[in-house]
Amino acid sequence: MRLRIRASNLYDILYPRRCPVCDRPVKPAGKLICAECEGIPERIEGATCRKCGKMLPDGTAVYCSDCAGISHVYRQGAAVFTYRSISGAVFRFKYSGRREYAEYFAREMAEVLMYRIKNDFRVRPDMLVPVPLHTSRMRGRGYNQSALMAAGISKVTGIPLREDVLTRTENTAPMKNMSVSDRQNNLKNAFHACPFDVKLKTIIVIDDIYTTGATIDACAAELYRAGAAFVFFMTLAIGTQGETDKNA
Repeated sequence: MRLRIRASNLYDILYPRRCPVCDRPVKPAGKLICAECEGIPERIEGATCRKCGKMLPDGTAVYCSDCAGISHVYRQGAAVFTYRSISGAVFRFKYSGRREYAEYFAREMAEVLMYRIKNDFRVRPDMLVPVPLHTSRMRGRGYNQSALMAAGISKVTGIPLREDVLTRTENTAPMKNMSVSDRQNNLKNAFHACPFDVKLKTIIVIDDIYTTGATIDACAAELYRAGAAFVFFMTLAIGTQGETDKNA
């Protein structure tokens, strides 16, 4: 055991973990985020949309302005942070190879997910299903960021992880600056679910960012088509009302 601890300490010295906020070696060593950075990402709190989980400026409202005008396919969802407060970390996580951020992200997502399951979703989930990448993007990036987070959440919560029940069959165009309707059209027939594995199951879809909900809706629609009973979602970050200039 002592030898294993020493080896771990040596690894931390040679390859220090990077803080998901400042991207410098984490202080104190051995933690997942710098102590001075922990309060920087803005957490979702207070009144939230009963559908997507976005924060509501008006505490008397039930739904955000986005969900009031859209009939979403998924049942309900939640997120941990506001997108703008953690956008740099998300970018590095997806495009700069910072896979190590996944452990911190998953820990925070697991805590919020378990609270929401107990108090809002009120379901017993059968599986976590990460939003899949198309094979061409997977080759280019080397990993699926949503799958890394889902694996960490599964480890903390004990909810089974299934990466094989939902696949991405279309390499869709990037959705930055697309309207809501364009995003929906862009994602038509983009996913395929295996009915033998999802029939009558309660599923939590895991993704990094929620903006308009187009991606989650497309995944939910395919999972429901394959026979799923309920589809919820959990994301690391979520946009604000009316925000459509980031990934869905």
